[in-house]
Amino acid sequence: MRALILAYDFPPLVTVGGLRPYSWYRYLKQFGVEPTVVTRQWSTHHETALNYVAPSDAKEVVVEASQFGTILRTPYEPNLSNRLLQRSRTRFRWIRRAITAWYEVGQYLLPIGPKRQLLLTARRYLRQHGADVIVATGEPFVLFMYASQLSKEFGIPWIADYRDPWTHDRARLPWRVSRTWNATLEARFTASASAVTTVSEFFADLIATLIKGKPIHVVPNGYDPEAVRRTRGIEQGREKLAIALVGTIYEWQPLESVLAACSQFLVCTHEARFELRFVGINRQAEVEAMVARYPVLTSFVAFSRRAPNAETIETLATANAFLLFNSGAYVGTKIYDYLALRRKILLCFSDGRETRELRGAYYLDEGRMMGRRIQEEMIRATESGVIIRDEEQLVETLSDLYREFLEQGGITCNSVGIEAYSRESHARGMAEIIRGVSGLRQT
Repeated sequence: MRALILAYDFPPLVTVGGLRPYSWYRYLKQFGVEPTVVTRQWSTHHETALNYVAPSDAKEVVVEASQFGTILRTPYEPNLSNRLLQRSRTRFRWIRRAITAWYEVGQYLLPIGPKRQLLLTARRYLRQHGADVIVATGEPFVLFMYASQLSKEFGIPWIADYRDPWTHDRARLPWRVSRTWNATLEARFTASASAVTTVSEFFADLIATLIKGKPIHVVPNGYDPEAVRRTRGIEQGREKLAIALVGTIYEWQPLESVLAACSQFLVCTHEARFELRFVGINRQAEVEAMVARYPVLTSFVAFSRRAPNAETIETLATANAFLLFNSGAYVGTKIYDYLALRRKILLCFSDGRETRELRGAYYLDEGRMMGRRIQEEMIRATESGVIIRDEEQLVETLSDLYREFLEQGGITCNSVGIEAYSRESHARGMAEIIRGVSGLRQT
């Protein structure tokens, strides 16, 4: 069984989104599906955003074959907006935004845009080798259009994989204009898909409001078992009680309350051996400004740069506990790495004034999932952490953890059943879906 996978985000790009198609490349073959991934050539340097918009080193498609499958890395040439960004990160801002907006719209109407190289490379590959199924993972959702075109051209069924919502994503601006545009595109291109996959029931519910009559399968994200296996000899630190948070911080997450609670804990704790670690986060300048409002806290906060997943996992493994913001019905990805590393999870918060206000202002409508708290359910099922009600309870929890840390030199976490959350396990489910869709072609 052969699957052609269109994935713009893919290692060595350092994003959570690239880990999902990489797990298919890494594990599908052992479940009877041989993957060929068509992606972009990405820089191995991650220091600044400029590394991601620099021209690719090779001007031709780079082919990488291994025991797991094949990767076709297409060349990349920056557009005018990115070339202006390379000249100056502060000048030409409105011009760059206008050009970017043009490409975002124009790529659906004209043969333009840097992502088009994936379509051209996939087409050449299918002419020579064929495939049984095409899988397109978004975003970028223009890959859905490409998969739809290739499906029609070659008579191959395709699967639309949503890592995030499309029309329902409020981050797409302007919201009121783009919602109608995106909804039209989403309905049009997914109409030819044989199946839809996504990462959670929450997203499946949102997608179902626009896509009717299609099977929607939930294939969760998970942790990388290989990366976690390499951390087995790394023990949690004993110098100080280290609480770590990794990855994206959203506007609707109550970071201010967490910082206030940490500040209160430090005020009440004499000469505390404590550290709050931010690992590979976004919005670092904003977070630093928030921390500065709590003078007692500033010397107890540390930041680590964004790095490849395996390196990030090793950094996290030295922490004593993990901070996780409660996202209701939305699962996210960091909880899987937290579970795999078997460190106590502090879920903030199940209630609290700031939590309610932020969720009301920013959070997506959860539909029939309203009231579900998937992360809480996962933590209870695995016995992996503490569900903290509000800021006041977080202060109490930090005091309890610090007492345990001083007495035992670490924080215990006797979690159970985490094996079910590995990306390898979830690749088995994806392979079954691919085989089912391939069967539609034969009938």
